[in-house]
Amino acid sequence: MIISASRRSDIPAFYGEWFMNRLRAGEVLVRNPMQKKQVSRILLTPETVDAFVFWTKNPTPFLHCLPEIKALGYPFYFLFTLTPYDATLEPRVPETEKMVQVFRTLSELIGPENVVWRYDPVILSNLFSPAWHVEAFNRMAEALAGYTKRCIISFLDDYPKVRRRMQAISYQLSDKAAMGELAALFAESALRNGMALCTCSHDIDLSHLGIMHSRCVDGELIERLSGRAMGGIKKDSGQRHDCRCVESRDIGSYDTCSHGCLYCYAVSTTEKARMAHQRFDPLSPMLCNSLQGDEVVTTAAVRKRGAAHRLAD
Repeated sequence: MIISASRRSDIPAFYGEWFMNRLRAGEVLVRNPMQKKQVSRILLTPETVDAFVFWTKNPTPFLHCLPEIKALGYPFYFLFTLTPYDATLEPRVPETEKMVQVFRTLSELIGPENVVWRYDPVILSNLFSPAWHVEAFNRMAEALAGYTKRCIISFLDDYPKVRRRMQAISYQLSDKAAMGELAALFAESALRNGMALCTCSHDIDLSHLGIMHSRCVDGELIERLSGRAMGGIKKDSGQRHDCRCVESRDIGSYDTCSHGCLYCYAVSTTEKARMAHQRFDPLSPMLCNSLQGDEVVTTAAVRKRGAAHRLAD
């Protein structure tokens, strides 16, 4: 079983203490975001977890936890979102130059293959033109050369809640032609700096440019990191059609990330995220939440060396 931590929240930035408490406890509870009374108990043990995939914009508060995770024998890697935007779009994300240094520090600690750079999302507007992005991407790729082997790019998705937050910004959605033109320029820079460039969840074929579709939750990478075959693992049917990620269990919760990014799909309002953070209990088995007593709690199926087993509650 691959554990995603998390598409729904930045656990390394805000909830590292909670994560480590769950790891020591050997289990975590996750409420189904679509069916609130359904709760999964997910076992977190070396026998049940193939790897952790950490998603973050700022792993600084989490760096001291990595030796313990390593000592326990868990393979893991980071999807590190690093963009050139300022507080206009990312009000509470530290400045880019500081995060470049954090990226390099993380890479030195765990290795460049274990830190994947996400330049995500690409937002085009009067402030952020294609030329601006090319210059910014070149600068960042040069700074990260030797510290990562892969960069994943994604263009802005027009979710209704994102549209509301960004209504003051005159942004334009990219068509396939615009995506291809900009991605080609990014690919040249990535190649010069020793990185493979991939796209994320877009119905566009750029293979003629050497740009492949990404698997952010990547079974092949986990096989290399763990030294163990991942036979029988499938594409994650719960993700978007053009997402190539393999199956994982996400242990995060929506409306809990406090970065305040205007383009975030995982937060409906900053007020909800603020209130969730106020409720946060690092000892709770559930992130920014707790059982109310009327839920159905089911132990999640566990995949062991290519076979799935259901454990008794």
